[in-house]
Amino acid sequence: MACAFTLGGCKKPADSEAQSLVAVEAEKPETGEISERIMADATLSPLAQAAISPKISAPVKTFYVQRGSKVKEGQLLAVLENRDLAAQALDTKGQFASAQATYEMQTKSQVPEDAAKAELDVAQAQAQLKLQQEIVAARKKLFEEGAIPGRDYDTAVAALVQAQAAYDVAANHLNSVKKVNRTASLKSAEGQLSSAEGKYQAASAQVSYSEIHSPISGVVTDRPLFPGETVTAGSPLITVMDTSALIAKVHLAQIVVQRLALGNEAQIMVPGVTDPVPAKVTLISPAVDPGSTTVEVWLRVDNAAGKYKAGTPVRVAIAGRSVPQAVKVPVAAVVTAQDGGKSVMVVKADSTSHKVKVQTGITDGEDIQITQGLNGSETVVTNGAYALEEGTKVKIGKADEGDEKE
Repeated sequence: MACAFTLGGCKKPADSEAQSLVAVEAEKPETGEISERIMADATLSPLAQAAISPKISAPVKTFYVQRGSKVKEGQLLAVLENRDLAAQALDTKGQFASAQATYEMQTKSQVPEDAAKAELDVAQAQAQLKLQQEIVAARKKLFEEGAIPGRDYDTAVAALVQAQAAYDVAANHLNSVKKVNRTASLKSAEGQLSSAEGKYQAASAQVSYSEIHSPISGVVTDRPLFPGETVTAGSPLITVMDTSALIAKVHLAQIVVQRLALGNEAQIMVPGVTDPVPAKVTLISPAVDPGSTTVEVWLRVDNAAGKYKAGTPVRVAIAGRSVPQAVKVPVAAVVTAQDGGKSVMVVKADSTSHKVKVQTGITDGEDIQITQGLNGSETVVTNGAYALEEGTKVKIGKADEGDEKE
């Protein structure tokens, strides 16, 4: 019994040691090429979008499209009630035509006639002045000879003064007609014509506002009203999207964007689509968003077949730079502390765990580059390293279910 007790006591430490072993998965780091995959979330947006709002408030007379209708740039989509606007445009058109006729009359008839009449008045006044000058000269000679009384001479002098005054008035009037009145009349006629033309163009513009045309080619995605309902100026009547290509807009850290270039290949994971959709980087914002301190990057996806829908949330993976000879381990092997420090657990020769601080580089989503801390000869815990304490006895195999949950 004493021997049995002794043998039984000798077995307990071995069983306890076996039970304290923690099963982990471990392997040596690989050395080879790794290509960066930058992962981010995004939402698919249309290549172009136009929420078309009329400039006037009026009932909808006719719609020429429905939701889902394909339209071309410049195509007529709808017409608003415009009979009152058309009548106003017709009225202003008549006023414009009248102003044009008045302008023609003033520039080609009235102004030349006024100038001709003024010139005729000057000629008549000049002739009358010359006649009075001759009469005065003749009567002066007769008066000096005593043939006529002085009263007749004085009468002739007075008539000469009047003739001179009439000539001066006519000459001044002619000068005014040529230099001042003509210019003023032309400007007045031009102003009236321009005013009438402006009113006509404004009325015509109001009529044109009642016709709704598409500014882009695409497909109608929204049409909230029905014929007869009144649309308010500035409120969307029809929305057209160009979905021939879609844009996934992502916001990335500046240090990450510096590794990208236009034309970089990318993949987009669309819900409900089995295979990743190819895409390319088409825009990298030249400025940092001041609010988030990130940079906006656009990925373009071909959608000529209309398979993908705008507004779909997606996951994107952008191909970045590659490192030909990199020490890499699975992403799950790297443990990130609260302070941001990173480490891995390695299995020493005595089957105990040991924490090694590392610095990481790029990742392809499955593996991650180790730039400092490992040389490739270590055995790294790839599954079960989380919450594994320093110096813990481990056995390499499938990680315990409890460890995986932790």
